Order: sequence, then C-alpha cells, then structure tokens
Amino acid sequence: MSFAVRRLLDDSYDNDVRNLLLPLTVTRIAANTCYRFSPPFIAIIAGEAQGFDVSITRVGLVISISELAGFLAPFLGTFVDRMSRRISISVGLFGSFVGIMLMAAAPNLIVLCFGLTLLNLLKSCFDLGMAAWLSDRVPYARRGRVVGITETSWALSLLLGVSALGLITAATSWRVASVVGGLAIAVCAIWLDIRMRACGPVIFTATPDASAVGRAAKRAWLVPLSMFGLMGGSQCLFVTFGAWLADDYNFGATGIAAAGFALGAGELLSSIGSAKLTDRIGKERSVALGAGLMIPSAATLAGFDSTLSIGLIALAIFIIGFEYSVVSMLPIATNLFESAPGKGFGLVIGAGTFGRGVLTFVATLLYEQFGISGAALAGIGCAVLSAAAILLFNRGTSS
Repeated sequence: MSFAVRRLLDDSYDNDVRNLLLPLTVTRIAANTCYRFSPPFIAIIAGEAQGFDVSITRVGLVISISELAGFLAPFLGTFVDRMSRRISISVGLFGSFVGIMLMAAAPNLIVLCFGLTLLNLLKSCFDLGMAAWLSDRVPYARRGRVVGITETSWALSLLLGVSALGLITAATSWRVASVVGGLAIAVCAIWLDIRMRACGPVIFTATPDASAVGRAAKRAWLVPLSMFGLMGGSQCLFVTFGAWLADDYNFGATGIAAAGFALGAGELLSSIGSAKLTDRIGKERSVALGAGLMIPSAATLAGFDSTLSIGLIALAIFIIGFEYSVVSMLPIATNLFESAPGKGFGLVIGAGTFGRGVLTFVATLLYEQFGISGAALAGIGCAVLSAAAILLFNRGTSS
C-alpha cells in the first residue's frame, strides 16, 4: 500500500513527502470523519429515540456555534508558523480526540456544543500544521498535485468513515459511533507522530510565486471571501440532506449512511480530478469551475426535490463541484502570505468555517420552513459569491 502511494509522486518530490503521504492521508481521514459525522445525522442526534428530543434547528444552532470557532483559525495559523509542524499536528489531533469524546458523553446540548467546538477548532490546528508541513517541502507550482492527493481524505472520510459510523449508529447509537471515531484518531495520531520523528531536515523552504502573491496583495481578501461562499454553500445541503431523506423518504441511519457513501464516491472522483488538473488549468479557474457546477445542480435539486433519483443525482453533482473547487483553493491559501503558509491557510479556513457556521443555522431554519428547496437556494447564492470573488482575485493577479 505504501509503495503504491509513493508511486503517485515521482523522485523529484521530497522523500519525506513521499514517505508521509500515506500516514498523513489516513490520519486526516480519521479526523475528517469525526468532523463530518454530525451534520448528516442531525435528525437522529436531535430525535427522541437516540438523541436529545429537540428540534433539528436547535441542534443546527449547536453545530453553527461550533463552526464559528473558525474565527480563531487565523490565530492558529500564526501559532503553526511559530511552532514546529509536528507539535502543531499533535496538538490538533489530541484536541480533536478530546472533542469527539466529549460529544459522545454529552448529557445535554451545552456539553455537545463544547465538544463539537473543540473538535472543529483543534482539527483546524491539525489541518494548518499539515498544510504548512507540505508547503515547507513542495514548491507552489507543484503543490496542487500533492494537496489533491492528501485531500482525497475529505472524500474518503465520507465514503468510508462517515458511512461506517452511520452503520455503527444504526446498530448501536451515535454516541458509540463517536467513541469509535475518537479511537481511530488516537491510533492514527500515534502512528503519524512516530513517522514524523524519523523525517529529516527541510530541504526546500517555501518561497511564494511572485506573480501570485505580490500582485494579489491588494485583493487577497477575495480568497477567504470565496471560501466563505464555497463552504457555506456546501453546508446548506450537507447539513440538510440527511433530514430530507429521513423526512420525505423515511430513510434511517443505514439509508443515510448509504447515501453518504455514494456522495463520498463523487467527492473522491473530484479530488483525483483536482490532483491531475488543477496545476494544469490554473488554481483560480478550477475554483470558479467547481463553484459554477454547484449552481445548476442546486437549482435542479430545488426544483425536483420530490423526485428521489433526480434529487440525489443533483446533490451528487453539487458535492462533486464543491470538492473540486475547495481542493483547488487550498494551494492558493498556503501562498497568500510570504513565508507564512499557516497564516494564509488559517485565514482562508477560518472564513470557510465561519461560512459553515452561519449557513448551518440559516439552512436548518430554511429547511424547517421550506424544505430542502429553501436550503438549496441559499446554496446557490453562496456559490455565486464564491465564483465571483475568486474570478475577481484572478483578474487582479493577471493584470
């Protein structure tokens, strides 16, 4: 398996990058699985049988508050730039483990909110540390391929991780599933730390591309704005599709897990496509292309939400567009500030998680009023914002 992964990068890449490609990706699958577990099963967490016997909107508000912790991501980025990458990654994984365990044991919504907030915030610390570690060792012009490969962890977390936790939820409860996710983080964190200790000194020190950073300084704010729209738009449907399937088509945890598996397959295809195409056709254009794909697919879902097959296909295309766009965005984020990849990545991720936080509450509120069509229309607005912002940024860097 390790040999197969190493073949994805030729010998021109740093040897430590090739050696850690598998541990980094697998560990991020575990962390992303815990991070992505709550939204699809919001109806079950809120429900009387397994959860807190409250409305979906109240649990949506809890998730929104936890996502707002993304405001602190820029400060985490500064922390990552000042500390060793290994320490940043270790702190992030430990905090993620504590957060998911608090979620599993939560006796009320307040503790649930605290656990989710800790999970979301410290997983960002892990993501920032990982992005900075890669930026230290991979030149910007070639970074899209490496990021695309490691970002398959986002798709695989839904395809394999969330689907597996969904089956555990169906057999036991969402609390047991949370514990299993936490144990996966702990095991992977130990494995990754052992492998990172064996790494040699940094050979390549990231030097940003002058045309991308120097000329874009006045328009750099457009990148986090684009990420705000991108992540906020995706959250509109990701946080409501499970409730839609449960309310309109009587899907249980197993059915929602199966739908998540299918969506994860689409995300994986998109991540692979990004690894192959983003550096070739341009990172900014790739972001706009993915956001543009989200618009007609969300409109189709809004118009055909009463037809399960069409609705699911439209949802899958929406997720594919989002995944391609967000993976293409990440190399741009690490290159926003000279010699400070953590700062740029933190700012962009912070804006994105803030978008998730705001739109989680908005989408669940719209869902209870208008069904998934209302949430889909909000997603369209966010995708338009994302595409417009990144195209303006690209225009500024090209002028």
